[in-house]
Amino acid sequence: MRLYLIDLGHCDVDKGMVLTPGSDVGKRVVIPIVGYLIQSDDGKNILVDSGMHRKHIKDPEATFRDTEFGNYLSVLMKPEDDIANRLAELDLKPEDIDILVSTHFHFDHAGNHVDFSRSRIVSQREHYEYAKANPAPFPLDIWDLPQLKYELIDGDVELVPGVRLLKTNGHAPGHMSVIVDLKNTGRVILAIDAVYTLENLERSNWSGYQDPDAALASANRLAETAERENALLITGHDPGQWAGLKMAPEFYD
Repeated sequence: MRLYLIDLGHCDVDKGMVLTPGSDVGKRVVIPIVGYLIQSDDGKNILVDSGMHRKHIKDPEATFRDTEFGNYLSVLMKPEDDIANRLAELDLKPEDIDILVSTHFHFDHAGNHVDFSRSRIVSQREHYEYAKANPAPFPLDIWDLPQLKYELIDGDVELVPGVRLLKTNGHAPGHMSVIVDLKNTGRVILAIDAVYTLENLERSNWSGYQDPDAALASANRLAETAERENALLITGHDPGQWAGLKMAPEFYD
């Protein structure tokens, strides 16, 4: 089993408005936007999230132009950050992806789902239904497409041996995190947006989440699992932590 961390661009954000409300409002930081490729022992290619839509390469304001949130977040995306180009660096094409795990449908996680019409696309039923009913934060044109077939799950499931999907509400209803068990590295917890940064954990700052109480419970669950099982907990967008991680084409095994 291998785990690749894939660089899919960055966003320049107001830290205190986007990540840590009440802390460092007005301070700009550049955060990573990422995807994950898991190559299972039985030869399956599993992609977790597809990054920001490639339209942001030429038009960084494509999603948030003329919105208040656009004052707090600016997209930084180069051609090489396109998921298809990143997969090519690993000698893969989108059609080589057997399973796409869609952790949730925000613009920076579901932007290029259209590339994976041949893949099983796995999502939490609660999130799928919520996003369909509340399209404003989950742009339908990037994920609610007729050629995409979603496999809807309820709660925690084992996707394949060594890969578990966890329902971690808080950031959004039905948000998912992923646990990967690797022979040499050990257990790795991909928090995705259940934990933006280590500071959120350290200061228990969940006020920027859609449901702060659910976010606290989900984050505590992940942190307690990491401590109990000596697992590597990888946050969703912490620039400090990500600066010390191995990025593709390097991998964890």
